[in-house]
This record gives sequence, structure tokens and C-alpha cells, in this order.
Amino acid sequence: MFSPGPRPDTVRTPDGTIMSVPEGWELLPPGDAGLTRRVKAAGTHWVVQEKKGRKMFSRGVWAPAATIARIRADLVAERSTDAYAKRQASSARRREKVQTEYVEDFYAAVVEFLDFDSRHAALAERLAKAVTGHATPVGSGTVARTQRIPVQQRAQAAVIAWMRHQTTAYDSMKIPREKGKRREVRRMLAARSNELLAQYRRGDPTSTHCPLLKALSSPPAV
Repeated sequence: MFSPGPRPDTVRTPDGTIMSVPEGWELLPPGDAGLTRRVKAAGTHWVVQEKKGRKMFSRGVWAPAATIARIRADLVAERSTDAYAKRQASSARRREKVQTEYVEDFYAAVVEFLDFDSRHAALAERLAKAVTGHATPVGSGTVARTQRIPVQQRAQAAVIAWMRHQTTAYDSMKIPREKGKRREVRRMLAARSNELLAQYRRGDPTSTHCPLLKALSSPPAV
């Protein structure tokens, strides 16, 4: 695994060594998973990734230009067939079905977590729809898309995250760049959100000043 080097034709090894790309090699940019997968399987290659913050981003794969050209040509021919088009259509329908079922399951998990008193059932549905609509799209990168924790925990985390951004001043806060400070602020805001949810679980009367009501009454941000 490499990271980008100081020049376009170089890479940096994990120990910091700068290496020149072999002659006749080409950088295959990310974007075509099928082509990248086959190029990797074809033989020697260098994977380039770059870390920004906590996230790792692909910067492509270096491999012999002839190998990339050959595999790309093979894929173009394969993808032009009727059989390929049918497989793609079938896969798309399958993914759509899986996504629809997941959205339904996630929505139900959110409603279950909220557990509002019956007099606030309509509000629970509105909140669940808002959270689900934000968190479940494929590629959204939210906690709802992770497979590491059960859907019930994903639903709880998604509700608290949505409330942090929609019912508190978190997005405009100036948080000191100190280790653990942002996590501390998030814990504090999560506690406030849970206190607010508890009011609706008890069936307390609503207030026009409630930040949750205000957030759900406001048009979604573009």
C-alpha cells in the first residue's frame, strides 16, 4: 500500500521512502470497480491511498499500461453484450429490493427507539421519516450504513446524530482543538437530546418553543 509521492510519477511507502513508478506503468484512477478489480488480479500493481482526517481515500492503482489497456478493451466488449445488460438490470432490481427492505426495517427500528407516548405518535412518525430519509441513502456515509452494529443501535445513533445537527447549535459551535473535546461536546448534546426524547415518551405536553418541533416544522436544508 502506498500514498501519493511528491511528484506525479512517484509514490511514498509506509516508512516514508519515495519510489519512482516503473517505466511503462499507468495510474488507473478510481471509479470503475470492475476494471480496478481485474487489474489488481492480473499481476503486479501498486495501490495508492491517501488519508485525510480519519478517512482513507483511494487515489488509484499503478499497473503496466498494456495490462490496463487490454483489460479495459475486454471489459468494453463484455459490457456491450445483451447478456451483460440483463445481468446489470437484474442486479439493479435486486439492490433496489434490498434497499427498500432496509429502509423499512430502519424506519421501524427508529420508531421503536423513540417509543413516544401515543399522544405523540404522529410526531414520532415525522421524526422517524426525517431521520430515515437522511440516514439510509446508499453512499450517505452515515451510521445507518454500517454493518458493524445491530440495526437497533444504528437507529439510536442516527436519531441522536440528526438531533445534534437539527435541534442544537452544534454546527455553529467553536469547539477547541483539544483531544477528546469534540467527543465531550457530543456526549453533552446527546444527553440533552435524550432528555428531550424522554419528555415525549412520558407524554408531556408539547411547547411551541421545543427545538424538535421547530426542526420538524422547518423546510429541509438544501
